[in-house]
Order: sequence, then structure tokens, then C-alpha cells
Amino acid sequence: MTRENPRHLPVLLERVLALFAPALTERPAVLVDATLGLGGHSEALLSAHPRLTLVGFDRDPNALAFSRERLSPFADRIHLVHAVYDEMPQVLADLGMSTVDGVLFDLGVSSMQLDEAERGFAYAKDAPLDMRMDQSTGITAADVLNTYEAADLARILRDYGEERFAGKIAKAVVAERKREPFSTSERLVELLYNAVPAASRRTGGHPAKRTFQALRIEVNGELEVLRRAMPAAISALAVGGRIVVESYQSLEDRLVKRAFAELAKSRTPEGLPVELPELGPELRLLVRGAEQADETETEHNPRAASVRLRAAERIKEVHQ
Repeated sequence: MTRENPRHLPVLLERVLALFAPALTERPAVLVDATLGLGGHSEALLSAHPRLTLVGFDRDPNALAFSRERLSPFADRIHLVHAVYDEMPQVLADLGMSTVDGVLFDLGVSSMQLDEAERGFAYAKDAPLDMRMDQSTGITAADVLNTYEAADLARILRDYGEERFAGKIAKAVVAERKREPFSTSERLVELLYNAVPAASRRTGGHPAKRTFQALRIEVNGELEVLRRAMPAAISALAVGGRIVVESYQSLEDRLVKRAFAELAKSRTPEGLPVELPELGPELRLLVRGAEQADETETEHNPRAASVRLRAAERIKEVHQ
């Protein structure tokens, strides 16, 4: 086990346990860990709730293998599935589960993916430009850099990386790949250093951060998958069930915020003296805004520094 490594510590673990406890305690319950990763949250939830059954999703076969070993003491209470979490409705149907009592999303790159340099997620080490969470399928980051038109590259960098210099970087990539196709991260990082003005490098963090984020999101379709998965996850919740989402960048957090807010408001027409029960809120927000980790946790677990946690409880049947 590698749990002593700070990168492997589950983020906001005690808060996650507390938020789920009312929906899972003292009765048989089912929870979906939509982003199983190294299984830290799942292990704690299974330990805390002896009657809990867990369904764990991950698109990364390596992460699944690690978690299957880690969670082996709970083998009779787990279903681990090699799937992307927007496949949740079909997987739950195949398992004969009409509703669940909890859904957890811990979004972003897993600790294992960051630690394995050859996966290409980290710009600090020279590695193949892969960035696929499931290396058995799909395009790589190198494919994106070497084949996309300049306009599409600029759009990805702007929309997914919130990169101010998206157009300039895209033009530089297209010019450079004519000389030689991109294959490893070091050459891309060097290009970014040259393309991003020095003044921005001094104040905006590492110049590769935003581009690597954008490429990773494009390669794995992360925002599209999350956009499909959120309503499906909420619909899967039984009344009284809870959903907790940990996001690590603003694009994900905004998407989650909108999904929750839409169902947490009444649809009763304005001007009516009373709220119509069938048009009342379907979710109750459990946290005010987005919660962050405190200084103590971020000191011990640097990954927690950017977390934004949102949570909600289903209080009535979701309107179809």
C-alpha cells in the first residue's frame, strides 16, 4: 500500500464521511463511488458502515486493480466496474439496483495517474504525451497536438484551460509540428515557455498548467462526461439519498453548481400564494457555496489546496 504518500490521502475524508452518514447509517444502503481511484474514500465508507454495498467506477484498469486489492476485506460488499461514470444508469440496471443512497465524485486526475510519469499527466517530468485515463482506448494528447487545426486547438486551450494566450500557443504548435510531430512533454513545455509572455509567467503560475489541463480534458472528454453524469447520478438517488462532489478546477465546479441549483429551486410560478408540492425543490443543498480544505489539511495533503466540495440531498422524486 502507498497510503502514507500525501498524494494518496483522500481529500476532505472526514467531511465526506459526515455528509454521507445520515443516508447510510444503521440500515442496508448502496453507494456509488463514481471515481474510485485508489479507493481511499471507499475504504473509509465501507469501514464506517458494515451494511453498505459499494459500486465503484473507474476507467483506469490500473486503478481498479489497486482498489480491488485494497478493498479485498470487503469483497462480498463491492462491485467494481471498468466504466466511465456516465455509464452509471446502465451499470446500475445490470446490477438490479433501481436507486442508490449515495453518490460520490472525486474529480480530476487520480494520484496513481500523476505518480506514473509515463502517463504524461505531469508537466514537471518528460514523458510521452498520452494523458488517457484509460490507455486502452481513445486519442492521446500527442494526437490532439499533431492533428487538430489551429482554431480547434485555440478553442480547447481557451475553453478548457482558460488560457489567455490560446491563439498564440495554437499557432506556435502548428508551426512547430511541421518541423517534427510532438511526442513528449518536454518539447511542449519548452514551446509554452517561449509562447507565454514573461510577465504572465511571473504571476500566472507554471505556463504549462493551463495547456496540460485543457489537453487532458479534451483527451478524456471530461466535461461532456460530467455534464451527462450529473443528472443521471441525481436521478439514481432515492429520496433521502445524498450526492457529494469534489472538484479541482472552476469548469467542473461551475457545472456541478448549476446542476444542483436547478433542482434546488422551486418551479412554482411566481405570484402564487403557496408553493405547489409537485413543483417544489427536488434537492436540498447541504453546504453553503463550495467548501474548501483548511490549512491543516492542505499542509499534509497538497492536492486538497484546490478542492471545492458541494453536496445535496434528494428530498422528492425528480421531475421527469
